[in-house]
Amino acid sequence: MQTTTVSELFSVFDQSVRLIREHRHISYLEALCTAGEIIFKGTAQDEELGKKLEPFYTDFYREGMTAEEIRRAFQLAALKGMKAEPRPGREMTPDSLVILMGHVVALLAGSRPFSILDPAVGTANLLTGVMNQAETDHIAAYGAETDDLMLKLAFTNANLQQKEIHFFHQDGLGPIYSGPVDFVVCDVPVGIYPDRQSAKSFELNGINGKAYTHFLFIEKGLRQLKESGYLFYLIPNQLFSEDKKHLFHRFIQKNAAILALLQLPSSLFKNAAAAKSVILLQKKGRGASVPKQTLLAEMPDFSDERKMRDFMIQMDQWFAR
Repeated sequence: MQTTTVSELFSVFDQSVRLIREHRHISYLEALCTAGEIIFKGTAQDEELGKKLEPFYTDFYREGMTAEEIRRAFQLAALKGMKAEPRPGREMTPDSLVILMGHVVALLAGSRPFSILDPAVGTANLLTGVMNQAETDHIAAYGAETDDLMLKLAFTNANLQQKEIHFFHQDGLGPIYSGPVDFVVCDVPVGIYPDRQSAKSFELNGINGKAYTHFLFIEKGLRQLKESGYLFYLIPNQLFSEDKKHLFHRFIQKNAAILALLQLPSSLFKNAAAAKSVILLQKKGRGASVPKQTLLAEMPDFSDERKMRDFMIQMDQWFAR
């Protein structure tokens, strides 16, 4: 059977993790952080462990290998760890969506340098996936994350891909000292925000009398953008139906334009309640252009190559107008 670079790199991660776990008796994800750090540095402080891992880290980087291949292999290893030890809030953005969102950001940015923020960065899978598809290497990237282990994985992931990203160990709804950015991307956390006091500083705090985390993250993202900057989020399908008094609708009318709303195929999600869409907003201000028509579409099943190819061609044509 022919192996790919991604499967070979995943095997390196997986075998390294197994050796580290036998030696240190830690979780898969913790061992993955350790493996990534040793591979990146090319050495281990523990001499006994270092000898066992040397065949892996000395042969990791190879000619012609890309950052995207490292991202995909690291993603597979992280997914294995998350499935072994499931925990709410530790889910990965499906790879097909990472590619889609990266493609759209690349269309909008062109070859210009840009800045980008993910306020709920997780393992940095989405952020680095978007960066890997950009036409420029001149990217100022930022990510915020509250979960210690996810942030450590993000840092390891970025190092292995040799990406310079400024990480903040904090709540993404708090002050983020990135300065205004050109793009905000996020697989938005869904639920009720527990910090009611902090939620009071947001206009979208009172939807149905609740502080929905997903609405607050949209408002936060728009705050972090430059004038005419773009917000590109993965959102729950029920977002608009939850806005019974049209508070969100009025907020968007005042602050941004909806450029696109794409409903994702149900096959991507375990159940209908978990189904999501992607929304693309442009913040109002100098340089912003109001579209004559919002791109509204139901995306075909990602496994249907012909329909997916046709959809991507139509979408590219829409953005080229």
